Amino acid sequence: MKDLWDVLARQRDYRLMLSAGLISLTGDWLLRTGLAFQVYVLTGSTLASGGLLLASFLPAVLLGSLAGVFVDRWNQRTTMIVTNVLNAVVLLPLIAVHDASTIWIVYGVVLAQSCLQQFFTPAEQSLVPLLVSSEQLVTANALNSQIRDLARLVGAALGGVLAAAGGLTLLAVGDAVTFLVAVVLVAAMRHRQARPESKEETAGGAIKRLKEEWTEGLRLCVAGPAMRLFFVFCLVTGVGEGIMSTLFAPFVSSEVGGDGKVYGLIVSSQAIGGIVGGLIAAAIGSRRPAATLWGVGAFAFGLIDTALFLYPLALDSVIPAFVCMIVVGLPGALTIAGMMTVFQNLTVDGTRGRIYGAVGAAESVAVLLGIAAAGLLGDAVGIIPILLFQGLGYVVGGLVVLSRRRVLVARPEPLPTA
Repeated sequence: MKDLWDVLARQRDYRLMLSAGLISLTGDWLLRTGLAFQVYVLTGSTLASGGLLLASFLPAVLLGSLAGVFVDRWNQRTTMIVTNVLNAVVLLPLIAVHDASTIWIVYGVVLAQSCLQQFFTPAEQSLVPLLVSSEQLVTANALNSQIRDLARLVGAALGGVLAAAGGLTLLAVGDAVTFLVAVVLVAAMRHRQARPESKEETAGGAIKRLKEEWTEGLRLCVAGPAMRLFFVFCLVTGVGEGIMSTLFAPFVSSEVGGDGKVYGLIVSSQAIGGIVGGLIAAAIGSRRPAATLWGVGAFAFGLIDTALFLYPLALDSVIPAFVCMIVVGLPGALTIAGMMTVFQNLTVDGTRGRIYGAVGAAESVAVLLGIAAAGLLGDAVGIIPILLFQGLGYVVGGLVVLSRRRVLVARPEPLPTA
């Protein structure tokens, strides 16, 4: 626990950023859960509810790689402050939504927030290595993973309550408050970052430079064996996550034999496992190489998920599903902490944002492919065989990472400035 204490007690700026992230992410889950409930109540249409997913995914695919270029140019702390303020502002139109005829406003708000997220997330991930020492990176990334699970658990519960109590107006106000509190916390950070002064240039020159930096981000995603491994791992597991998000509810219903209440409890139990796993990963993470944590975590994560998908063939009980979803929290936390630390060590400040954005855009495409494949093949092939791709993808990915972990410890060379 000493490593965990050192990061939380001695790194003031990181502590402020972590607190801001916890609060704003809780608001995100509050809104996400409440919107899904309210949209269905107002329209009675599952297609309308599915439109929320499309509105949230499109910006990641279309804007993610380009947003990272601007993040590399801008001050990361300022970017986080501005995006949080804008997030609070774009929530205001939700107050005007009262029936199905104005549901388009909800899609517009979700689309706008997802666009802003493409700037916020690379800025946050690029800032972490500047706030903690290299020895503390694994612990910091494990804590980042943990607060996401905690925010999911608290925010999802509050979202349903607020949606039932006050509708979209109360959801909008609640989420806006979390963003404004996050602004205050990030603004209190003392870290200041100098960026090279921008030179005056013509519109044509600015567009040319933007294109060059964008294509550089795409190139750096696969520059060298280490980054190629990171990139391919994200693609494979992204397809798996798309499959999981589509077929897990049908799996619980048709294979496990659970109803909607059981499904909700199983999903919530994953967040509980993630919180506990994140604490353990944060406490022990710095004692092992990040690549080893990534590989071992991914391998164990895949094995547990594979067991989860196969056990209904032999047992008629929901208990193993709860156990698997809780236990998988530790390897999940190790995977994320190790993986993000490797990425941060393989990249340099000034290009990290565009690389993260490009990888994120490619991963979003992979998730959409997984969703499409699951929808098309789930009935024809069967739910369990398709879900196995998700578990086995992590198993194989973890083994590959472990076999190549020496490649993953290399530090990047600074890129030329001219």
